[in-house]
Amino acid sequence: MNTTLSIAVAQLNFTVGDLAANADRIIDAIARARAAGADLLLTPELALAGYPPEDLLLRPDFYRACDRELQRIAQAADGLCVVVGHPQQRGERRYNAATVITNGEIVATYHKHLLPNYEVFDELRYFEAGSDACVFSLKGVKLGINICADVWAPGPADAARAAGAEVLLSLNASPYHVNKQALRHEVLRERVSETGLPVLYCNMVGGQDELVFDGGSFALDADGALAYQASAFEERVDILALRDGRWVSDIRCERSGTEAEVYEALRVGVRDYLGKNGFPGVIIGLSGGIDSALTLAIAVDALGADRVRAVMMASPYTAQMSLDDSREMVRRLGVRYDEIPIESVMKGFEALLAPQFEGLAADTTEENLQSRIRGMILMALSNKTGAIVLTTGNKSEMATGYATLYGDMAGGFAVLKDIYKTLVYRLSNWRNSVGEVIPQNIIDRPPSAELKPDQTDQDSLPEYEVLDAIIEAYMERDESPREIIAAGYPAADVRRTVGMLKRNEYKRRQSPVGIRVTQRGFGRDWRYPITSRYQDEY
Repeated sequence: MNTTLSIAVAQLNFTVGDLAANADRIIDAIARARAAGADLLLTPELALAGYPPEDLLLRPDFYRACDRELQRIAQAADGLCVVVGHPQQRGERRYNAATVITNGEIVATYHKHLLPNYEVFDELRYFEAGSDACVFSLKGVKLGINICADVWAPGPADAARAAGAEVLLSLNASPYHVNKQALRHEVLRERVSETGLPVLYCNMVGGQDELVFDGGSFALDADGALAYQASAFEERVDILALRDGRWVSDIRCERSGTEAEVYEALRVGVRDYLGKNGFPGVIIGLSGGIDSALTLAIAVDALGADRVRAVMMASPYTAQMSLDDSREMVRRLGVRYDEIPIESVMKGFEALLAPQFEGLAADTTEENLQSRIRGMILMALSNKTGAIVLTTGNKSEMATGYATLYGDMAGGFAVLKDIYKTLVYRLSNWRNSVGEVIPQNIIDRPPSAELKPDQTDQDSLPEYEVLDAIIEAYMERDESPREIIAAGYPAADVRRTVGMLKRNEYKRRQSPVGIRVTQRGFGRDWRYPITSRYQDEY
């Protein structure tokens, strides 16, 4: 290749189903690319539709609407080559497609070969697999196309090379989880090594329900060297050059540490869930504990203090330090704060239920009533104002059922649903390191639901360091209890934790959607039966 190509990378935030707005976003990127003198604009996977469209992909009218917007993009693309990711229906067949538009004309379309059906992906439900390579020429350079999962295994990249490709363009909708970027680099270097092709990887950004896309678009030269690296979680249209077969760019954005990245994923997830669904703001039940404190900090960082409201609902078991810490935190953040004591409501329920409970000892029933009273208050405020309740429970609680249905599980969006308790502490300390908003006392004190005198979480749960490690091994890595015990964890704690996890699937099915940041969260990629008699290996 003795030619210089200028390529624009459209790392953008698309909204599922907002086809006209998505097309406008692409058209705006076309204008920016043209103004910068680019020859080609590369968009992410299914950019026109947003990702994942789920069962919208079963509707013929959805494809017709996508086709209309694709034609509008083509009309705006005069003088530029554009590669657009979009769904396509031809007869009874549906494809995950990438279309090449040159000078306003559609000149080629590629159909994704490898359709992922693991983790959060279920593309086999919607699409047919393509089999043909797609290679097109621009200024004498032959460019091949792959789409996302195509580059995660040998085959499609080899087919592009065999068809004459000198460069590989990869369109992606790759959601974030911890350490995902390092894995992307590793996998793409394998493809580069196999094919000898330089590769350009374009990824989308933004939140879509429980998924967050982190961008991080990049380019590798034919020797595997990283030549371009876009920032994470940021919309941008970058221009880089391909000169004599090597990428030329001075953009080398460093990735942040784990806590900073996870926090940013949560912030973006909250921002886009609220923004894309049109909620005016959020309501958070503030308890004086670390989970609600971290949720409040994320919400303010995502939305601004004016769109966040905190409510403290003290019971007779609420410690004075919980009230003091909550008041101090809302003072630091400047959010609206209300205190609604619930003792009178508790007494009303006790009197109402006394005839039914006669002769029965007090137990968790009375504790759960407190939580449900709080949930009812929060949902009433939500109904009246239109603001959504952010649920504050974490992954450790979701795993073990250490949460009350229709109580602290009430709400519309679970910010910490995929955040282990140990990570909650790490994120809280990280947030305070860039600006102290969470009172240190909240971080230092033993965690407690404060539903009875002198209660702590460890009355009912193993130590969180042990608990979280067991959950991660069983739930994320599919290790058996026998293997977990062999790794050195106490047999009693393993039995107890796995037992709680299995018994509480019915609760998780009723929990709000929440942001996924690990390789496996309690959502799209966790599908276990509620009714099951399977016995694990011990």
